[in-house]
Amino acid sequence: MENKIPREMFTKNHNQLAKEGERWMKETASSCTVVGALIITIMFAAAFTIPGGNNGQTGFPIFLHKKLFMAFIVSDAISLFSSTTSVLMFLGILTSRYAEDDFLKSLPTKMIIGLSTLFFSIAAMMVAFSSALFIMVHEQSWIVIPMIFASVPVTLFIWMQFPLLVEMYISTYGRGIFDRKVKSRA
Repeated sequence: MENKIPREMFTKNHNQLAKEGERWMKETASSCTVVGALIITIMFAAAFTIPGGNNGQTGFPIFLHKKLFMAFIVSDAISLFSSTTSVLMFLGILTSRYAEDDFLKSLPTKMIIGLSTLFFSIAAMMVAFSSALFIMVHEQSWIVIPMIFASVPVTLFIWMQFPLLVEMYISTYGRGIFDRKVKSRA
């Protein structure tokens, strides 16, 4: 009979599970880092290649006083900052030490923040894209059609990844197995 405390037995019996969890976290973080980095690149470039261009005499954007232009600039900035946050969270996952205790709060928290800010970044990017299209062809009603098609991949990505985010949040911050009320058998 082995003289080990329950924690040691758990660690020994779940060693393979920890390795699989580490591999999954690294693969997910790597994929999401690529997506986040692409969004950062696009949103950074979009901030300086604004729709309509600049006034040659003043240097200010031509559409500076239009509400759609403000929606473009604000959503572009939000997308840039939230995608930067997501990339930093995913890099934190990739550089983690993957100790057993890290799987309880640290790694899931980084993944939750990373995925949440990535979703927010994608949504803000689509708002910036839509605003830019409306600015460029403001009186063309057909412009709604490309925006609908552009939202399909984003919606699919969120639809596929959102359950993961919810599951991670519940398992990390929800009621644990020891907090549940047990029905008495009396």
